[in-house]
Amino acid sequence: MTVLRRSVLTLRSAARRAYHTTPSRAAKLTIGIRREDPARIWERRCPLTPDAVNELVEMDGVKVLVQPCERRVFTANDFLQAGAKLHPTLQPAHVIVGIKETPLPEVLTDPLPAPAANPQGARHSPLVPRTQVMFSHTVKGQLYNMELLSKFLASENRSAPEGGALLPRLIDYELLTGEDGKRTVGFGWFAGVAGALEALCAMAHAHLEIGVASPFLYTPRPHTQPSLASIRSILRDVVGARISADGTPKSLGPLVIGVTGTGKVAKGCLAILEDLPIQTITVDQLHGVVTDPNTDLHKVYVVHAHAKDYFVRRDGRPFERSDYYAHPDQYVSEFHTKVAPYLSLLLHGAGWAPGYPRLMTNEDLTTTLEIAQTLGKGRFACVGDISCDVEGGLEFLSRHTTLSSPFYTARPPTLPAHLPSVTMMAVDILPTALPLEASQHFSNAFLPYLRSIISGYTRTGAHEPTAVEQKKIHDALERATVARAGELSASFEWLRKPLGVWKDSVKAATTATKGQTINVESTKPAHTGVQPKKVLMLGSGMVAPPAVAELCKRPDVQLVVASNSLEDAKRLTAPYSNATPMLVDVSDPAAVERLVAQSDVVISLLPVPFHPSVAELCIRNQKHLVTASYISPAMRNLHDRAVAADVVLMNEIGLDPGIDHCSAMSLLGSLRAEGKEIVSFTSFCGGLPAPECAAVPLSYKFSWSPKGVLSAASNSARFKLRGEECAIDGDDLLRKYFPDVPLSNVLKFEGLANRDSLPYADVYGLKPLDGVRTIFRGTLRYPGFADLMHAFKSLGLLESSARVNPHHWHSLVRQALEKKLGTLIMDDPASVRSALHSVLPAAQRDDVLQALHWLSIVPSSLSEYAANMDTSYDASLPPLPSKPTAPIDMFASLLAHKLRYNLGERDLVVLSHEIVARPKGTTAPLNAPNAQEEIHTSSLITYGTPEASAMSRTVGLPVAFATLQILDGGVRARGVQAPTAKEVYVNVLRRLEEAGLGMKESVRTGGKGGVEASLQEHWKAMEIV
Repeated sequence: MTVLRRSVLTLRSAARRAYHTTPSRAAKLTIGIRREDPARIWERRCPLTPDAVNELVEMDGVKVLVQPCERRVFTANDFLQAGAKLHPTLQPAHVIVGIKETPLPEVLTDPLPAPAANPQGARHSPLVPRTQVMFSHTVKGQLYNMELLSKFLASENRSAPEGGALLPRLIDYELLTGEDGKRTVGFGWFAGVAGALEALCAMAHAHLEIGVASPFLYTPRPHTQPSLASIRSILRDVVGARISADGTPKSLGPLVIGVTGTGKVAKGCLAILEDLPIQTITVDQLHGVVTDPNTDLHKVYVVHAHAKDYFVRRDGRPFERSDYYAHPDQYVSEFHTKVAPYLSLLLHGAGWAPGYPRLMTNEDLTTTLEIAQTLGKGRFACVGDISCDVEGGLEFLSRHTTLSSPFYTARPPTLPAHLPSVTMMAVDILPTALPLEASQHFSNAFLPYLRSIISGYTRTGAHEPTAVEQKKIHDALERATVARAGELSASFEWLRKPLGVWKDSVKAATTATKGQTINVESTKPAHTGVQPKKVLMLGSGMVAPPAVAELCKRPDVQLVVASNSLEDAKRLTAPYSNATPMLVDVSDPAAVERLVAQSDVVISLLPVPFHPSVAELCIRNQKHLVTASYISPAMRNLHDRAVAADVVLMNEIGLDPGIDHCSAMSLLGSLRAEGKEIVSFTSFCGGLPAPECAAVPLSYKFSWSPKGVLSAASNSARFKLRGEECAIDGDDLLRKYFPDVPLSNVLKFEGLANRDSLPYADVYGLKPLDGVRTIFRGTLRYPGFADLMHAFKSLGLLESSARVNPHHWHSLVRQALEKKLGTLIMDDPASVRSALHSVLPAAQRDDVLQALHWLSIVPSSLSEYAANMDTSYDASLPPLPSKPTAPIDMFASLLAHKLRYNLGERDLVVLSHEIVARPKGTTAPLNAPNAQEEIHTSSLITYGTPEASAMSRTVGLPVAFATLQILDGGVRARGVQAPTAKEVYVNVLRRLEEAGLGMKESVRTGGKGGVEASLQEHWKAMEIV
C-alpha cells in the first residue's frame, strides 16, 4: 500500500502553539466540503452531491462552502448552481466533511461563534467547537495517523482555548452503524463492483502472459466510463455476449470465479458478475465442473464460498460461527485444497484480523499451485484481493496497488521455481473508480446524520425525523465520535496507548538530535519470534523511499535510516513500525561505526567519495555493504581485505550501473547457451523528464545530485566501434555526441559515450577484445543537451578548481567567465554581452542566452531575451553560498532548484541493450555485418508514478533486492563485487519483473541497421569534421 506521508512528527507544548480564535461574531451555520488530499490523485469522490447541497441551502437554511478541486467528480459550477460558494480554506465552516483524512496542515481546530438564525442582528455569540467528519484511519490505532488524532486532544494542545474544551469533535464514518452493528455509511458495495472489474482485467492480462486471449480483454476498467450503467452495458453486451456466442478459450477449460465474504463487498462482486452468462455452483461441484470435458464453456461458473465451506475445527467438529469467533485458534483453513486450485480468479472480499486463521498462507499457495498444475492451464493465475489486507488473509499479498498500476506479479520466497507466479490486484481505493454512483450513494446515506449534526448547533431542522429515528441517528453519531471537547470518547480511551507509542517515537527522534545513539536491539519487533535482520541505510536521498518501502515489507527486517537530515529520515520511516530514524554526521567516523557495528548489512546512499571509508568500517566490523555506485579504484583495492573478513561489498546495483549489468548478463548467457558468439554489444541508458515535462533548458530535470551530471560532462571515454578502438577526450565529450540514437519510433534521443567501455569486455565475458567488433556503453539525453551543456562548460560554469563569490545570481556567469578567460569583465551589459559572444558560436548565442536568462544567471538588462520567458519560467532562486565556491558547485545548486521536478511531474527511464550474435563457426569477416547475424534487443522503458519516480524505483529497488538476498544468505561471493554472478542477477531480474520493471526482449535477423550501424555512421562523420 502506498502510505501517504504525514508531516514531521512534533510534540506540542503550551509554549509552542498559539491558537487563532475567530472574533466572537455570530454567523450562519456553515458546512464545508473539503478538498481531498492532493497527493491522492485518484480520489474523486465527494461526501455530498450538488443535489444534497441544494437541499441544505434551500430547505435547511445553512450556508455551504466548497473547497475548489478540479479532480472532484462534481465541478465547481455544479456546486455554485446548487447554491454553494467556493472558499479556499473553509475557515468559516462549523462542520467540515471530507472522505479521507485531512492533511495535517489543513486541519482547522480553532472554535467559531455559535451560528445564529439572524446573523445580521446578532453582534456577539459564544464560541462553539467545530465538527470534523472523515474516514480518519485512527480508530484502529494506526500509528501513522496518531499525529492527526493528537490535534483533537487537550492533552496534546496545552494552549487550546478553555483547556481544550473547544477543540473539534471528530466523527469517523467507519463507526456509523445501525443497531445490528452493520455499517450504514460506506462504499463496500462499490468496492466489490470496481474490484471485480479490475480483477477481470488483471485476469485477462494473466491469460495473455500464458499465451491466451480471452473475452475478458474487453472488460471496461471502471474509471474509463462515465457511469456504472455504461460499464454494465459493455460487460453484458460485449464481454458476456462474446462468451455466450463463442465460449471461453478451450485451452483454459471452464472459467471459474470464486467469491469470499458475506458483506457488501461480496454482494457488489456478485452483482456485477450477473451481467455475464453465469452459472452458480457450490464448492462440492468444483471438481466435477473443472474436470468434466463436457462442461459448457459458454458460461462462467461462480462459486460463493462461505466460511463453513473451508474452515474446519482442528478436532474435526463441524464449523459453527459463534464458536469460530470465540475460539479462532481452533480452526484451520482448507481453502487451498478444497477451493483455490479450481479457480480461474479469486475475488477475496472477506476480512481478516490477527489471531484468526488466514484464508491461505504462503505454504498453502505452493500446495494450491501444485494441484492447479494438474488441472490445466490458468488455474489460480489471478487474485483480486478487495479486502487489501497486506500479508493478512492472503499472506502472499505483499503490497497494495493503485489505479495507476492495478496489479503485480506475486511470488513469495517459499514458492518453488517450477511453479508459476500469481497476478495480484489489490487496489486500496477501489470505490473512487466509480466516483459518481459511489458519491451519490454515500451522500444519501450520510445526509440524515449531517442533519442531526446541524440540529446540534441550531436546535432546528427542516427535515426533523421522528423521535425514534432521531434517537437512533443521535446514538449512532455518539458511537462514531472518536474525540470531543479535547477528550477521547470512553470507548476509545484505549487509543492512549498507540498515541503514547507515537509520542515515544518522537522523543526517541528528539534524543537522536542530541547525538545519543538509538539502541537497535531495543526496537526489534517483538511479535515475530525470530531474530531480526538489521539493516543500516546511510543517507535519505531521492532514491531511498522505494528501498525503504521494500525492505520494510519484511517483518523480520529492522531498518535504521541514518541521515544528516533528521527530518528526511523521520519522513522516510514514519509509515513503518520496523524502521527508525537517526541523525548522524558522516564526517564523524566513530558515530558511523557505532551504527555499522549494530547492523548486519549496510546500504550506503552517500556521495561516492564516502563509500570507501564506509567499506573500511564494514570490513573492520565484518558487515556486508551495498551501494549503487561504480566501483572506484579505492573500493577495488579493498577486495582482498573484504574476502579475508568474509564480507561482500556489493556495488553497481542500481540502474546504470545495476539493472544494465543484470539484463546484459542474462541475455548474453542465453545467447551463449544457444551456441551463439557475440560480435557486438551496445548499451544506452538515461534518466529523463517525461516528454511533457521537458520544455526547459537542457530538456532535462534532476532526480538526484546535479553535480554528478555536470562532472560526467568532462569524463573521457573509450570504446570499440566496428573493429576500431576509439577515444574521446574529456574536453571533447560534449562536442562528439551521437545524434538520433535509434531506440524509439516516437522519442528522439542523442547519446554520449559513457566513460571507458573496454573493461566491460572482461565483465561481460567478451574477451579477447579482438574477438568482438563493437563494445559501447552510452548515456541518453534529449536532442540539444550536449550543445547547451558544452556552452555552459565554455562559460566556465563546470569549473571545479576556481572559486567565485557573486553577491547575486545574475553575476555568476560573469565571474565564472572571468576565471575561465583569466581577465576582468566589467559589470555592465555591453561588457558581459561582448564576453559571452567571444566564447559562444554565433549560431548558438540566441539559444544559450535564452537559457541563461531562464536560469536567472545573467542580468535582466539583456532585455531582448528576458522579455520572452515562457510560462514554465521560475523566477525563484536558492540562497547564495556565504563563502567563495567553485562554479560547478554553485551551478549544481542552481540547477537543483530551477530544474527540479515539480508536483505532478513524472520522469522517464530508458535502458536498451543491442547485442549482435551469429552462430559459432561463422566464417564471414567479423567487421562486416552479414545475413547470418541476429540483432537482439533488451529494453526497459518506465515512467514515474505518483508514488515514486522512475529513477528512484530503478535504483532503490535493486538495492533493496540485493540487500535482502544478502541478508537471507543468498549471495555466496565475497569481496568487492558487481551483480554479474548468476545467483544475483537472476534474483534481481525476477524481483524487478514482479515489480513491473521487467526487460522486454526482441530479435531480428539480417545484421543491417540498428544502433551499432547508426553509431558507426555518426562517428565517421565526426572524424571527417
